[in-house]
Amino acid sequence: NVPLPGGSSRFDYQSLDTGRNRLYLSHLAAGEVLVFDVAHRRVSGTIAGLPGVHGVVVAPRIGRVYAAATDRRELVTIDERSGHIVRGIPAGVYPDGIAYDPADGKVFVSDESGSAVIVADALSGRARGAIEVGGGTGNVQYDPTSGHVLVNVQTSNELVEIDPRRQRVLARYGLPGCESSHGLHLDPARRLAFIACEGNARLLVFDLKTKRITQSFTVGDDPDVLDFDPGLRRLYVAAESGQVAVFAENGRGLRKLAQAFLADHAHSVAVDPRTHLVYFPLEDVDGRPVMRILRPTGH
Repeated sequence: NVPLPGGSSRFDYQSLDTGRNRLYLSHLAAGEVLVFDVAHRRVSGTIAGLPGVHGVVVAPRIGRVYAAATDRRELVTIDERSGHIVRGIPAGVYPDGIAYDPADGKVFVSDESGSAVIVADALSGRARGAIEVGGGTGNVQYDPTSGHVLVNVQTSNELVEIDPRRQRVLARYGLPGCESSHGLHLDPARRLAFIACEGNARLLVFDLKTKRITQSFTVGDDPDVLDFDPGLRRLYVAAESGQVAVFAENGRGLRKLAQAFLADHAHSVAVDPRTHLVYFPLEDVDGRPVMRILRPTGH
């Protein structure tokens, strides 16, 4: 357990810059992004002025960090080197998840309480419009294999595929058996999407080739953030209930390895693909916030 600054209050998404050994962590209740040095296991900086920050994504090649300042209803673009804010733009009613598209130089923000995905220029942070998807959105991911953007529409339990260049919806895929499709992560190499259903504690495996659900598993109540280790081929599903589920990828499917209680509100997870270490920011361990770092074992 590595101590974190600030009070014992809620954290949210994380994003890793492996080249700089920086893990960006949104401290939602403090309105700031913490910069966690994974090499030295300490906080090396803080980016303030981000009230209610939820989503955070780093784009190392262009030196940008993006944060959803939800309480201000903005997408904020940050210069990674200096930590200074470049620009903030309106991003719907409740900006949440963020995806970076390096091919088209755009950033996509999900509006959980609205009905659109907001688009910004990746370098300048300037607004590039919005894509109507017909309901409140969960997380959003860029698929480098297809060059498309995928977003959960949690109010209609659909996975929506977007053409980022033309900024239009290409297809909608129903997710039967899912209530409030929120969490989303991809394995682009094996053409799989992993979808966490917040309302009924399910994890779906969606085949991006056939556009069908191939598997469904139980996970902890209120699943939220997912992360995938491509080297070990392990998927981690963190839940608001504090339960963490771990899956091994076999072929083009999953096998559940374990599920256990980690800590209260252990709903955010990040994995370092080089070391395979897994990071959980915990808001209250004996009265203080900590970053809990775990090493995977077994097969």
